[in-house]
Amino acid sequence: MTLYGDNNLPADDRPTVQVTAVQWPVEEAEQPAKRKPGGKWALLSGGRWSFPPGGRWAHRSWLLIATGVTTAVLASAIGIGAYAYAGDVPRGTTVLGAELGGQSQAAAVEELRAAVERQAAELNAPLPVVVGEQTAELVPAEVGLQVDVEATVRAAMQVEAHVFERLVGSRTVPPVVTVDVERLDAALNEVLGDQSRKMTMPGITWSDLTPKATHPKPSLELSPEDSAQAVREGWLSGEPVTVPLTETHPMTTAEEVDRMVTELAKPAVAAPVTLTTDQGSVSIPPAAIAKSLLFTADEAGTLSAKVDGKRLRTALGDDLAKVEVPPKNAQMTLTDGKPKIIDSRDGKELDTSNLGEALLAVLPQADGRRVTGTLKTKKPKLTTEKLADLGIKEKVSTFTTQFSGGLSSPRSQNIITAAKDVDNTLVLPGEIFSLNKHTGDRNYAKGYQDAPVILNGKLVPGVGGGVSQFTTTLFNATYYAGLEDVEHKPHSYYFSRYPAVIESTIFYPDLDFKFRNNTEYGLLIDTSYTSNKITVSIWSTKIWDKVKTEYGPRSNITKPKTVYLEPGPDCIAANGSNGFSQNAYRVFYKNGKETKREKFSWRYAAEPRFICGPEPS
Repeated sequence: MTLYGDNNLPADDRPTVQVTAVQWPVEEAEQPAKRKPGGKWALLSGGRWSFPPGGRWAHRSWLLIATGVTTAVLASAIGIGAYAYAGDVPRGTTVLGAELGGQSQAAAVEELRAAVERQAAELNAPLPVVVGEQTAELVPAEVGLQVDVEATVRAAMQVEAHVFERLVGSRTVPPVVTVDVERLDAALNEVLGDQSRKMTMPGITWSDLTPKATHPKPSLELSPEDSAQAVREGWLSGEPVTVPLTETHPMTTAEEVDRMVTELAKPAVAAPVTLTTDQGSVSIPPAAIAKSLLFTADEAGTLSAKVDGKRLRTALGDDLAKVEVPPKNAQMTLTDGKPKIIDSRDGKELDTSNLGEALLAVLPQADGRRVTGTLKTKKPKLTTEKLADLGIKEKVSTFTTQFSGGLSSPRSQNIITAAKDVDNTLVLPGEIFSLNKHTGDRNYAKGYQDAPVILNGKLVPGVGGGVSQFTTTLFNATYYAGLEDVEHKPHSYYFSRYPAVIESTIFYPDLDFKFRNNTEYGLLIDTSYTSNKITVSIWSTKIWDKVKTEYGPRSNITKPKTVYLEPGPDCIAANGSNGFSQNAYRVFYKNGKETKREKFSWRYAAEPRFICGPEPS
């Protein structure tokens, strides 16, 4: 250290530390040395420097001594702090009996993981649970119950502990526990069993014109999140875990249900409501009100009432014909051998979108039970413009079969009745046409008569007999138009009036003929007949240049046997026919080349030779 005289002191611009100077007593035997010539200070006995008693230098000497002491104290404090705050986890911190304090995060993770492994048997021991009045034991591993080591160390690192708490204190941090909520809920519901109770929702239903109230009842169920929290918190407590049950009450009370019955449901059906439109009035009877007035509860059990417009329309039925005008689809006919469109027509329909609210407002009233309805325009499904864009412009196929007996025979009448029903039928792109669906049950009321049908392998009288000939004719017309075959079944026996394999029987409702319009164009089915022929033509836009049939040879030929039947009005004789198997191929041509072919196969049984009479002896 270099000491300077008064006249040679450098400027001292360091911050001044405010301290209290301490005077050490100076023994009287130790006198200060004289200053030597040249301004040098003498060294006293004991190795101490001698300073002038007082003045500027004396003050500075005390400042230097005080600063040195403070520095030593600060250095000591820093050393203690460094020790206390060493590592990522505060000193004195334990988890599951493992000392993690003062360790880095990585080291603490390894230490805790080792502790968990040491306690594996204890941690995996069955956990007693109490659910309602039932008790059971859960296997922790089966419900995903485990210690999250990494999350636990992170939690331990966040513990608040000041320096002295870290030096002399201690603390235990609970482990972070995880569980598979879904698996736990499934396991606890097994324990719960029939103790659970679903919520009984409030409701009002109708028995004719009498409203019946359903009073609400609360549910008693497990809450998956509450269950998981209880199990996580109680797992390591050493005590059985009580899992809470949650009771949830519907929002609408029994008293409110009864009030709704008294103030709304009963008055609603006490008298009719008059519905007025600009086309006239319709009376809405109490029965229609009861069928359309619905009381429903949402998930929270809040009961509300509404009038369902669709139900109201159905309940009113034909009464709406007094004010509504049905729309009319566009139609197509053949005039002078060319397709002609008959224009569509818009209709008028009661708008029920807002009618329900208006009706609901007057139902509690005894008087003034009137509402106003609005009629809106109802477009037909098939408009003139849509039909014109369907491309029905030319005949794409036609097929004819012959029948005997003239137009007066029952069988002929059945063929013609079916043909008239199907005539001028439009099939839109993508639609499937079903002959059974189109004609419905072919019965006496629709003009069908008794004629021979095949039943249980023999010909017997049956209503609608002969319609299979029309079916075969229609099938061939769609076949040669190249349309998709969806469903058909050839006859059990072969009849020479039909093309082999490429033919179809029908029987309501079990056997049907269906085809799909698998083109982008609409199609029109045109039927015509003479005294011995039935013809079906398909009008659309031609896609294929040609569709034809190529036959394979007949095989597996079997001869008919002779069967004698009891004579009588129900006995129908038959000459019989051979049975055989055969393949037919539908071949499609486009641009002069074969494009594709489809295979049709059938096995005909030999039709017995039926003789009405006794067998010769």
